[in-house]
Amino acid sequence: MPPAHPPPCGVAPAAAATCPLFLLPRRSLSRSLHLRLRRLSLPAPRAASHAHDAVLLRRAADAADRSAGLTSPHPNFGCVIARPQLETDNAEAWVVGEGFLYAQGTPCAELLAAQEAGEHARGATAYLNLEPGDCYGDSTAVSTLVQAGITRVVVGLRHPLKHLRGKAIQSLRNEGIQVDVVGEDLHSKLFKEALKSCLIVNAPLLYRAAFRVPFSVLKYAMTADDPRLTARHVKGHVPVRIVMSQSLNLPEEANLWNVHDAYTIVATQRGARRDLQKKLALKGVEVVEFDMLNPRDVMSYCYDRGYLSVLWECGGTLAASAISASVIHKVYAFLAPKIIGGVNAPTPVGELGMNQMTQAIDLIDVSYEQIDRDMLMSGFIQPIPDLSPVIPSVDEMPSVDPEVSPYETNIISFYKTWDTFGAFSNFSPHPIHMPDENGDYFTWPTVEHYYQAHKFIGVDDPQAREIVQEIKLAKSPEEAARIGRTRQREFQELVRPDWDSIKIEVMYRATKRKFSIYSHLTDMLLSTAGSVLVEASPHDLFWGGGREGEGMNYLGRLLMQLRSEILGTIQTAVEVGEPA
Repeated sequence: MPPAHPPPCGVAPAAAATCPLFLLPRRSLSRSLHLRLRRLSLPAPRAASHAHDAVLLRRAADAADRSAGLTSPHPNFGCVIARPQLETDNAEAWVVGEGFLYAQGTPCAELLAAQEAGEHARGATAYLNLEPGDCYGDSTAVSTLVQAGITRVVVGLRHPLKHLRGKAIQSLRNEGIQVDVVGEDLHSKLFKEALKSCLIVNAPLLYRAAFRVPFSVLKYAMTADDPRLTARHVKGHVPVRIVMSQSLNLPEEANLWNVHDAYTIVATQRGARRDLQKKLALKGVEVVEFDMLNPRDVMSYCYDRGYLSVLWECGGTLAASAISASVIHKVYAFLAPKIIGGVNAPTPVGELGMNQMTQAIDLIDVSYEQIDRDMLMSGFIQPIPDLSPVIPSVDEMPSVDPEVSPYETNIISFYKTWDTFGAFSNFSPHPIHMPDENGDYFTWPTVEHYYQAHKFIGVDDPQAREIVQEIKLAKSPEEAARIGRTRQREFQELVRPDWDSIKIEVMYRATKRKFSIYSHLTDMLLSTAGSVLVEASPHDLFWGGGREGEGMNYLGRLLMQLRSEILGTIQTAVEVGEPA
């Protein structure tokens, strides 16, 4: 028999984190016991002023931004736990715990901050730049704060997504915790800069929620011929490159087609240069055809693909078209101490139909920064949206399942871990205890870690074993996926020969184990009975539904198979009179 599974505390980004005693399942502690524990906590601290609250809330926003450039864009959460001290008026010195969400599928900010604070969290205040968005079915963020003994929570912003907005705040208040939301319960002008920091750190999420396109930044810069469009000078996340070309008048050989540097998508007009499309596909470049290629439709496609932010590096003509289509939200302009002129001189923005200064676009919240001899000017074209966007409900989302009409109401889509049913994703932060390459039981941080490692498990080669170890130590499921996919492309001879025939079984085995460990996930799965489950990835045509329903949707199918098995077991138990 395998050892007992570990508690669902996840693995911290830097190293494995042990679960403290206060992180028991919430139902195991009665409300009266919570109150008695609080009365037995450390001496009550003095109250924090609005000035102190503003400083600590801004620190939470700064913490939330610490994963920038290291992982794919995701909702940025930061948590600072502070306990005012009689000895000092310095709010920074009051901090006893701090955490941030490293990537989707990793431990939440509240958990990491509470683990660092330990017993000092009792009677303290937690500062959150954004209301927790818990789609994992276990309310980890809320239960962590409750069981840590937090008595007050200061929230910068309510969650902008409709299915999450206000739920965590209400749950905390139901537990007897005082929750103060900036702009609702806290109105002091002292919060202006702190609120601005909370807005900026999650600008991509807010723009995406309000406008249904990714947050788009236009960078003015003169670039060299044959660009790479990669993240230079920085280690970590490598963004996807998107090339827009209406006629596909592009060279057959270019740095952009090296998908080992970064994944590349070419967006083009339908029917353009089929011969080049085939050659690019052989290089691993994905070609996406549009009936009419334009910035608005490309950004809508990026929205469907789950992207939160896009950096535009382009010529003046495309820049003007994107601005006119209202898909550019912010501008970064690098100004060099040089003068260039002439009728045919390049311009960062082409024809916008503006002939007078009164027609010019005024940037909002402009800032300046000296970088060597250049000046970087940045500003918003469109203000950061308010906090009441209209978000479509799940049953309004278009279906990507090829066998079901997109207007059916019994389709449940899931993709990103922050979706309503994000817990169904193999990226969700639910560790599973299963055998590793040596047959020893190992705590895999996520299903994705287990799946990617098994591409190489069983191959009698030291390099294959090194790859398995690299995946096991990946800080997030995103990193595990990137390592597994990259190594699979680079070293095809190290991939187990039966992988194509066994990968569905591997995924099902890990998924079934996840749902057997976490009973609340089983309850969530059973709540979908009668509905078709669709993994709404528009680009994964094997595990997902694809862009237009052309995908196989195997992950959705496996979940429905598991749901059927569980329901069958329950029915059998009922028939024989045994507890389910």
